[in-house]
Amino acid sequence: MSQSLGAEQVSDFQELIWEYYHDYGRHDLPWRQAEPDGSFDPYKIMVSELMLQQTQVARVIPKYQSLIEQFANTRELAGEDLGTVLRAWQGLGYNRRAKYLWEAAKIVDKLKHFPKTCDELVKLPGIGVNTAGAILAYAYNFPAIFIETNVRTVFIHHFFADRGDVADKDIIPLLEQTLDREQPREFYWALMDYGSHLKATVGNRNKASRHYTKQSKFHGSRRQIRGQIIRLLTEQAYTGRELSQIVADKRSEAILQELLAEELIRRSGSRYHL
Repeated sequence: MSQSLGAEQVSDFQELIWEYYHDYGRHDLPWRQAEPDGSFDPYKIMVSELMLQQTQVARVIPKYQSLIEQFANTRELAGEDLGTVLRAWQGLGYNRRAKYLWEAAKIVDKLKHFPKTCDELVKLPGIGVNTAGAILAYAYNFPAIFIETNVRTVFIHHFFADRGDVADKDIIPLLEQTLDREQPREFYWALMDYGSHLKATVGNRNKASRHYTKQSKFHGSRRQIRGQIIRLLTEQAYTGRELSQIVADKRSEAILQELLAEELIRRSGSRYHL
């Protein structure tokens, strides 16, 4: 049974979140800056949301600024080849996200408008329900309900302190009751910042979430080899033998074929390239 909060509980919780945001919020993050007319560009929000998946804010900021400078809108991004986009993405990892972003830009460019509903957004590559909710809240100030690791952290810390195995379905009713529907964009920013603060001060409360999975070790992983191959190919084309000698891992040939099948890389004759 979901918790039902009283008016005072809701008010106290909102006051806590707003006070933290007022005093310590990350107001200068580049994707939180409005356009000259006061609006927020959904393309820029989509870029930031895909970049921020499984990547720390400090690493994202310079890559976000660089990518937006290079590709100012969906048309510019869609007009480039994937290799150019992957080169711009280098340093963030999880290169599938760059491909998803590129493919999404192509779809949006053909639509001639940016989707404004969850149903439309989730049809874009790499956009799930929660990412769609974030885009709706941040770009359009729409009171969408979505769960993200910092949101989980806040609600588990305040409402499920003595529980483990907390499901998102347990959190959603509380989020629905406490969301500031007049200012959803900033309230989610405030939740994100307060959640980040809690992670740094009380530890990762996400471990109490049913959906928590510990990130696998990067060093020596297939993910590391995938990234190494793509990084090499951003510089020049290589034969499979040359790549195997440089990477020096028995899994390299299988991973090379995996990347080829995913269309993250291409092959011309005996040489692989972006």
